[in-house]
Amino acid sequence: MWREDNKYKQMPYTINKTDGTNIAVIQDGTVNNTTSLTLFGKSYSNFGELLNENQIKLLENSASTSSPAAPLRGELWFDTTTGQLKVYDGSAFEPAGGANSSASQPVSPTAGDLWHETGTDQIHVYTGSAWQLVGPVYSSGQTLSGWKIETLGSAGGNKVVSSMYAGNTRVAILSKETFTPSVTQTGFASIKAGLTLNSTLGAVFDGTNTQATFVDVSTTTNTSSSIVAGGNFIRADVADTMAGALTIDNDAGLTVGNAQELSLTVSSNDVTVAQTSQDKDLSFTVNDGGVTKTPITLTGATGAIGLTGNVTVTGNLTITGEFENSSSEVNIVNDAFLKLNTGNGEADAGIIVETNDTDDARVFYDVSENRWTAGENQTYSKLVLDSDATADGNANKNSKFLRTTAAGLLTVTNMNLAAVGTAITTSMTSSTSVPTIGQVSTYGNLWGGATKYVSTSNPTGSDGVDGDIWFVREA
Repeated sequence: MWREDNKYKQMPYTINKTDGTNIAVIQDGTVNNTTSLTLFGKSYSNFGELLNENQIKLLENSASTSSPAAPLRGELWFDTTTGQLKVYDGSAFEPAGGANSSASQPVSPTAGDLWHETGTDQIHVYTGSAWQLVGPVYSSGQTLSGWKIETLGSAGGNKVVSSMYAGNTRVAILSKETFTPSVTQTGFASIKAGLTLNSTLGAVFDGTNTQATFVDVSTTTNTSSSIVAGGNFIRADVADTMAGALTIDNDAGLTVGNAQELSLTVSSNDVTVAQTSQDKDLSFTVNDGGVTKTPITLTGATGAIGLTGNVTVTGNLTITGEFENSSSEVNIVNDAFLKLNTGNGEADAGIIVETNDTDDARVFYDVSENRWTAGENQTYSKLVLDSDATADGNANKNSKFLRTTAAGLLTVTNMNLAAVGTAITTSMTSSTSVPTIGQVSTYGNLWGGATKYVSTSNPTGSDGVDGDIWFVREA
């Protein structure tokens, strides 16, 4: 349309996008806000200001806390809240060349988008259908957990290892070689080829291992000094035999029995062999010519010690209790002397024989009298010595006993003989009967073949018979 007073013919601007799509038609002297930039038509009076502002927006990528209004796909926006450059994908502004940092998942993501989860400090990637964790595998609250590749120094140079952490604590180190770290690593004084566990944690392997479950015990031939055949391990489920010595390096020692009756323990270097079942015995047996014998039995019900067979004591035998009894009627002692009361103060000592009396029969040394004494039922007499004997009974009457080998005259003042035997006659030539004094006197008065008498007194009418001869001798 032409106006007579204008130099130029009026015609609106048709604005197209890169792909040729029409986005706006701008009439002369007007502005258009279809996009985030201000588009102006021909002959707009203040176009210079708007043009410059459009250039500034392009320079700063519309930097603002809010996204541009009416953005076009591919338009850039610098989000000043997150400090990210974002690009409009037709439906939303997505981070361009970086992750979307937020506490919640971004809306309307596209495949390949990255999201930095601010609550856990973890990076996710959008697969097209869900957000997939990229790393780290632990959240910020869980602290360092999982594998971490590290370089540790050693005398043999730097060693690359894989360390496994749990809650920011190194649990294990995986290494291809054995070495000693030059810088102290807590719990890892030495690192072995393979997996080394942290010694301060008391860490162990737990679970089921196929090789450990099915140990091949068919052979006992070791393939090397460090590889042991399965058949050389002691089994716990069956009876087994060891070729080497077994050392239990623990004071708790050894326990035997389905009820743990026997124990061998150590306390302060003292060794205890214990039968722990109540009132049960502890026996020691030997094979004597193919016969099992029990020389020692410790009786649990009484605490007594039973000994069977001969006992040889090389050192001293000290008995603090009583030597009570013996099943043998005769005790044989080969020693020439038995010494009693050794080590004690002076006291009466000897031998006691049990009787039915109030007090038993005794032979003992009386310390207070310095002599040997014997007797029974609490009545005791001195045992005299040969040196106490006397050779003269008449001179030492009732004081000492007579020696049977006394030499010289034996004088006895008075002696009574029991009436033993019959009267002695002249016809007796071989009788061994012991006569009485009267019998001896009668025999002494008779002499010769006839009846004759010898006396110190004259005969009376009642003496003898007619024809007897009487001799009177001096008194």
